[in-house]
Formats: sequence, structure tokens, C-alpha cells
Amino acid sequence: MFTTMRGTRDAYGETLAKLGYEDPRIVVLTADLAGSTKTDAFAAQHPDRFFNMGVAEANMIGTAAGLALSGFRPFVSTFAMFATGKVWEQIRQVVAYPKTPVRIVATHAGLTVGEDGASHQMLEDIANMRVLPNMSVIVPADAIEASSAIRFVASFDEGPVYVRLARSPFPVIHDENHAFEFGKAEILAQGADVTIAACGLMVSVALEAREVLAASGIAAEVLNVSTIKPLDRDTILASATKTGVVVTVEEHQIANGLGSAICELLSEELPTPVVRVGVDDRFGQSGNADALLAHYGLDVDGLVAATRQALSKVAR
Repeated sequence: MFTTMRGTRDAYGETLAKLGYEDPRIVVLTADLAGSTKTDAFAAQHPDRFFNMGVAEANMIGTAAGLALSGFRPFVSTFAMFATGKVWEQIRQVVAYPKTPVRIVATHAGLTVGEDGASHQMLEDIANMRVLPNMSVIVPADAIEASSAIRFVASFDEGPVYVRLARSPFPVIHDENHAFEFGKAEILAQGADVTIAACGLMVSVALEAREVLAASGIAAEVLNVSTIKPLDRDTILASATKTGVVVTVEEHQIANGLGSAICELLSEELPTPVVRVGVDDRFGQSGNADALLAHYGLDVDGLVAATRQALSKVAR
């Protein structure tokens, strides 16, 4: 169904390097992972505004906060495990609490880190970030949206932002003219039978699952919820009203991620049957990225089965 594969971290590195020429206030900090986070392009082109903090992530966050308060626009990048787990206290105390506009852009999130295994397959980062007051959370659906989102957050000075990126390349679903809209869920396909709300890599999986479901007469509406916080209440409520049943899918724990955010909204404003697809209270494991997605039910077959399960819960 999709012909082009591209990494969101690659799009990040390319866009950030370009932005360095457009805004002299942009500075970039990494924790000894410039190559892996693709911030090495910025380092090569803007060496006076690039800081390798070494394996000292807590210090990196504190330094970024100080730079933000001094009028710079800092981007902080490392693996999602370190960016949202190792330094959660520092993010809470000097970034979220004082509403400091630090841009935390983490790569290597989710199961598709692959062979690095459970220790590095961060499946709790959305939960860690969305629980913090003042923190916004963005999970781009593909490389094109990642580039557009990075351009948005570069000029976003209203508070801190967490952007979740992947290691592996995955399908490009948007054309080059796509513009990321902060706080807005994107309706990628209309349908009347079930809503599938997805983020990140799972958006392309949802679109493929929709084609399989359509072959058996099931019309799925697919939402790209690339902004998880603030959540687009209006679009989600309108879709759930139309279809009457919702499936959420994310490369993350089903607890406290996209699925939980949507369940919280619906339980308060529009009680609706929901099936959450993701990793269910387990850690990851070492393996091929595609094999891992299939093992945890995050491939097309798994999502189709979960959607049929959701539809079985409602009387038609």
C-alpha cells in the first residue's frame, strides 16, 4: 500500500539543520548520541550552537532550561528511555513546573528499537510526559509530519514539548505539502462503523487494516492523533458519536498513553465501547522490529482482529 519508507529521526536531523540557518536562537544538546539522534547534521553545520553534554542527561536538561530562560530555543535529544525516564525528576522540576520552553525530541521509542531489547524499548514515555502539567506531547505519523512538527515546536515558546520519534524507518503516508496542526487530530479516512485512532507508526498500520476491513464490508474511520496532549476533543467526540465504537492503537503500553487519554475523554463526555491495542503491561524483548510488532499484536492482522473484537461488543 505504501511505497516510501523514511525514518522520523532522519527527518528531524535534516529539518533541525535547516532551522539552524533560519533562527540563531536554536541550540541543540545531546548526551553522547548525536549520530543516533541525527543531530550530528546540526553539529556539523552549526558547531558553535551544538553541545555534547556526555552521559550526563540530568545536567543536559538543567543546561537546556537555563538556555531557554536566557532567550535561546533549546532542543534536547537522546533515546526515549533516557530522555523521559532517567531524567524525569529534572524535567518535572526545571522544565514542566516553571513552564520552561525546552523542546525534548527523543528517538528510539517503542518496540521498533528491535534488537536493543527491553532495556531500550521505551514503552512508557508518553505516559511519563503527558502526566506532567504544562507539557505538550506530539507523536508524528511519518517523516513528513515529523519535519513539519519540528518546524512548529521550534517557534513554540508557550511551554515545554515532548516529541516522540522512532529508530526504524516506516511508511510515508502524507504528501510533501502536509502541514502539522498542533492540537488537531487528522481524519485520514471516513467511515461509519468504527473509529480507529492511532499515533506514530501505527497510523500506517491503521490505514492498511482499514483496507482489509473494507473487503468484508466494515467502514473504519481512521484518525491520526499526532498531538496526544492537548487532545483534540472535538474531532474524537464527533467520530465516536458517528461510529459508536473506538479502537486505539499505539506502540506503547496501553496504560496511560493514547488509549487511556481517549478513554478518559469518552468516559466523561460520551461513554463509548473502546478496545485499546498496544503492549499490555509487559516489557519488550530483543528481536526483529517487524516480528516484535506481530508478536505484540501491533501489525495489520492484530489490529484487524482487535477491531472485529470491538465491533462484537456493540449491537447493530
